[in-house]
Amino acid sequence: MALINIDNEKCNLSYSCVRICPVNAIKVEAHQDYPEIMHNACIGCGHCLKVCSPGAISYRDSKEETKTLLASDDKVAAICGPSISGEFHDITDYRKFVDMIRALGFDYVLEASFGVDLVAHRYNDLFTGFKGKYYITANCPAVVSYIEKFHPGLTDNLAPIVSPMIATTKVARKKYGNGLKVVYIGPCVETKREGKRYRDDGRVDSVLTFTELRELFTEYDITEKKVEFSDFDPPIGFKGSLYPISTGILEAAGIDQGLLDGKVITAEGRNSMLEAVNQFEKHIDNIKKHFNLFYNEGCIMGPGTSRGGEKFRRHALVIDYAKKRLKNFDSRKWEKDMEEFGKLDLSRKFKKDDQRLPYPDEDKIQEILQVIGKEHNVDEIGCASCGYTSCRDFAVAVARGLAKTEMCLTFTLKNRHDYIKTLRDTNQKLAETQEALKKSEKNARRDQQLARESFETTRTMLEKLPSSVVLVDSELKVIQANKSFINMLDEEARMIEDIIPGLEGADLKTLLPYNFYNLFSYVLNQDDNIVNRDVHFNEILYNVSIFTIRKNKVVGAVIRDLYVPEVRKEEVIKRVTDVIDKNLELVQKIGFLLGEGASETEAMLNSIIESYKMPEKPEKDGE
Repeated sequence: MALINIDNEKCNLSYSCVRICPVNAIKVEAHQDYPEIMHNACIGCGHCLKVCSPGAISYRDSKEETKTLLASDDKVAAICGPSISGEFHDITDYRKFVDMIRALGFDYVLEASFGVDLVAHRYNDLFTGFKGKYYITANCPAVVSYIEKFHPGLTDNLAPIVSPMIATTKVARKKYGNGLKVVYIGPCVETKREGKRYRDDGRVDSVLTFTELRELFTEYDITEKKVEFSDFDPPIGFKGSLYPISTGILEAAGIDQGLLDGKVITAEGRNSMLEAVNQFEKHIDNIKKHFNLFYNEGCIMGPGTSRGGEKFRRHALVIDYAKKRLKNFDSRKWEKDMEEFGKLDLSRKFKKDDQRLPYPDEDKIQEILQVIGKEHNVDEIGCASCGYTSCRDFAVAVARGLAKTEMCLTFTLKNRHDYIKTLRDTNQKLAETQEALKKSEKNARRDQQLARESFETTRTMLEKLPSSVVLVDSELKVIQANKSFINMLDEEARMIEDIIPGLEGADLKTLLPYNFYNLFSYVLNQDDNIVNRDVHFNEILYNVSIFTIRKNKVVGAVIRDLYVPEVRKEEVIKRVTDVIDKNLELVQKIGFLLGEGASETEAMLNSIIESYKMPEKPEKDGE
């Protein structure tokens, strides 16, 4: 079961967890939005829990597991980490706190400070009996996990001594029986995995964080005012109560911490711990000290403590608690217990669990650096906002599929500035386009009005024309027709016109005979105009001109009734004029032969034309 989990529904995609993870065990691949924990690489430091503001990250809940143990027939012991003094400052007396734990159903309640004393003495023996090898303390499970997974070459330098949790568990089983079930209560998250590493008397059946313990108190409505005083079950610890402070283990071991003669360097906190391991690996022959390391700032600030804890206040509370316990301390009883339980096997071994990823190809790294605009001096620069010490380290993480280029703050800001500039330019162009659109719309409305007026004028003119006019489309459907055209059709067409003005949409093939509408088809298909074609329709001779308006799409026709006197007269004049024009050249040639006769012929023809042009005299009354 995974130790740390991310709830995507709560995640706000800030990637703060990715940036803070000391081992880059939280990845964001290019094709995904939400971060993903690589559980095999996770060291359980819990740092991601602290920086996740929406609370999307959680650790494995052990409350139900603990309640199952308490409901069984087995005896169950609670082992409390010494950090309780810094965490439960709201409880006025630690003896009330012990009875509150018993109220949950525990048969025994022990403090891990005695286990700290046992482990501290082993460290004293290891450090004072120096044989040329320097060690790193193995009390912090996150440090142990970090070295096993990311500095496997240093596993042999981890002190081969169990942690105080395991030591106290061994003590509890020796005193209260090997069938005893053990629940450890402490400030650490990685202890949930550490407890499962043992199968012998050091096995821990469940681990509750201080936060989970508070939740159980709330669930069962257990408060200080409802319980009595109750002390821890023996054995009782001595200076092991100082263990929550990073140098507390050395104080309990009686190891010199002086600058001149001290044999141990203590480092606490994420960055100090990481740097300490790196320098131990590179320069231990020059440093020549043992290292006492804690991932967090001592156990008082572990990820399983309440949020908002104040380090120095907790520091002071731990010391005050230790002083109170030592006022009436029974040193003889403690020495006897130390002798009895000092024979327990507190040794341990470590495993190399290399989780380091292969180093990516240099070309790929350079490509990524170029993308984020950091291809120069990348080994020396880096704002660390991405969570990596340098831009090159970040590029390596991207190449490994652990991060996305968007996590680079300067890259993101540059893109954002570019985006804002582009957006500003786009908005400017949009404003200009909108202004042009307004003008265009205004012009379009004006043109539309002009077109409407022009259309009305044209329609009026068409209606006034004595000639018939019709426009049809490529399917011989009427687009527009004037009254004269409709009047030349039958009665049925005129009735249709009452319903559909202008016969718009009517099929010309139903209005005219084949020899007539076929002329329209010819002009549409051949794009060849027909001028002055005589057509008989309804016993009337019509003069028809059909012409293209839109090639192969729209044609128009002008149709004149040749039986109307005005048209007949006009047509005769036109046709005689055409005859004169066509034969003038011939007449002129004949004139050379006939002399004055040609002039007389021309004058006679012209007089005929003029006579047709002259208006008829009105008849007199009585004539």
